[in-house]
Amino acid sequence: MRRRQWHDGTGRLTVDGLDVAPVEIAATYRTRRRGLLGRDGIEGAMLLTPCGSVHSLGMRFPIDVAYLDRDLRVLTVRTMRPGRVGLPRPRARHVLETEAGAMAGWGVRAGSRLTITQRGR
Repeated sequence: MRRRQWHDGTGRLTVDGLDVAPVEIAATYRTRRRGLLGRDGIEGAMLLTPCGSVHSLGMRFPIDVAYLDRDLRVLTVRTMRPGRVGLPRPRARHVLETEAGAMAGWGVRAGSRLTITQRGR
């Protein structure tokens, strides 16, 4: 089975079949490194791919972090305050970041199946 090739850009996030939010996709080293740094918030979410761990050093706001496997199934969800370093998660291939509280509102929890529809480059 061929794996999806991700590119920087935008798309839509679906949680267990329900369309919930816009998503920014950070698929290059440069965009993953920048992530949400320097922002005061985000509308929707940001997918970091490939990615197995994150930090919130230099962040201006708390974030929800969902660690995803290669099939975009949620392994775990954590809330991180600014200035924290997250541990690497075994089997994590992608990370989804949002403002703290957003994932609970969307129903994202361990075992949820996410779909990201990427818009053309």
